[in-house]
Amino acid sequence: MTLAHFPGRDPFRMAAWQAPRQMRGWLTDDSSLTARIRSRCGRFSLQVVSQGKGVVLPDEMAALGVHRHGRLWQREVLLIADGTPVVFARSLVADTGIPADWHLLHGLGGRPLAAVLFDDPRVARSPLEAARLDARDSRWHHAARATGRADLPALWARRSAFRRNGAPLLVTEIFLPAIRSLAP
Repeated sequence: MTLAHFPGRDPFRMAAWQAPRQMRGWLTDDSSLTARIRSRCGRFSLQVVSQGKGVVLPDEMAALGVHRHGRLWQREVLLIADGTPVVFARSLVADTGIPADWHLLHGLGGRPLAAVLFDDPRVARSPLEAARLDARDSRWHHAARATGRADLPALWARRSAFRRNGAPLLVTEIFLPAIRSLAP
């Protein structure tokens, strides 16, 4: 899949070819990341880190097509392969309450979001975007807090917006260092 490029201060304007070779497949495969991880490990689990109202960054607002500042509904999780966190994922819905089109998010609990996104023919996905996030980006800090590791290196990430009946949902997936232990 070709990654989209957007001008401005958005860190998600990099091309996947700028990533190390072992990361490119993770950044460009537009199928379910959860399914891909599950197929490469013996035991998969998901840990909900936080869920509820949260602050959104300007580049996230632009990716969602939201033009007003404020709080949005967010869900942050760790995807865990064989007991080790490999991805920190952040999902944002463009409303402080969950719009009717994404009401199923409330009942997800510890289930992966992929179950909702890839099984619903009404869901359309935007092109993937890639970024390399470091300590200057608050999403890097969210991942560091979730993993309990303040010593994380710069991390590769991808994101895309999903739309269901026009209502946007932005999913950002930040690849933790342990992702390299899984086959690309």
